[in-house]
Amino acid sequence: MHITRRKAAAAAPFAAVAVSAAEPAPRRALRIAHLTDIHVQPELDAARGLESCFGHVQSLAERGEGRADLIVTGGDTVMDCMETDLARTNLQWDLWRKSVADHCSLEVRSVLGNHDVWGWTRAKAGTTGEEPLYGKRLACERFGRPLPYESFDRGGWHIVLLDSTFPHEQSYIGRLDDAQWDWLEKDLAAVPAATPVVIFSHIPILSMHPLAATAPQAQGRPDFRVSAQLLHTDNRRFQSLFSRHRNVKACVSGHLHVVESIDYCGVRYLCNGAVSAGWWKGMHGQTDFGYALVDLFSDGTVQSRYVTYGWQARG
Repeated sequence: MHITRRKAAAAAPFAAVAVSAAEPAPRRALRIAHLTDIHVQPELDAARGLESCFGHVQSLAERGEGRADLIVTGGDTVMDCMETDLARTNLQWDLWRKSVADHCSLEVRSVLGNHDVWGWTRAKAGTTGEEPLYGKRLACERFGRPLPYESFDRGGWHIVLLDSTFPHEQSYIGRLDDAQWDWLEKDLAAVPAATPVVIFSHIPILSMHPLAATAPQAQGRPDFRVSAQLLHTDNRRFQSLFSRHRNVKACVSGHLHVVESIDYCGVRYLCNGAVSAGWWKGMHGQTDFGYALVDLFSDGTVQSRYVTYGWQARG
């Protein structure tokens, strides 16, 4: 008997069809306003500029953009205290304290930058190295914590604030000291594998900008040489660490006063401009006065957007 294809299909048993609901969109778990390279100082109306930036961050919800949950400052809070005496140093830090106290209602956590370290250039700062608040101790006191690095949890994420500034010839290079490396390895080992991690540093762990901005040497083989003050010199150790902790999703930095995003080996590297742009004198290249909104999602993804806050250089 001839059976048509239609009849054969009708005679066959019903096949089970799997119907799956659409995957829910990842939920934004935390929004961090990353204010880096503030360089507050009495000149150029910088304190008022910082207050304007705080106001802009706190008005996000009013403009329908979604409020920030937390501010992380990315280092170089003050214009400079590595080369200044204690009176000038305290003047700058007092401007910072007053701006936060009078104009910021959000929680603020802070990364140390090279310009936040007091007196390392002893000949210019008039320091001996024996002062009670010499080096990073002054910034730690102003930030109200015992160490220049820390970690904490928010919104299902683990957040690490590193100290990038390592002493070298009365100045600095970018790297962690041994004590901080020991702390970081233990800290990440204690984080559950399902918990995403974001790391904030002042000096970038990885960046393309120092290479793009550096000309090859003029004589001999035309190699590119990047200053140890512009990138972490222990970058390869970070790569080895991240290969063992795949829940590290992003590393966020400042220092270079540029906006940049790199994806490398499963980690996003974000450099987020500068509140002070070109040290309050105007734009720094293509970077205007601004800050970044770093959005952390429940699925471990990260989005970052640079926001200008309308400040114009004074003087």
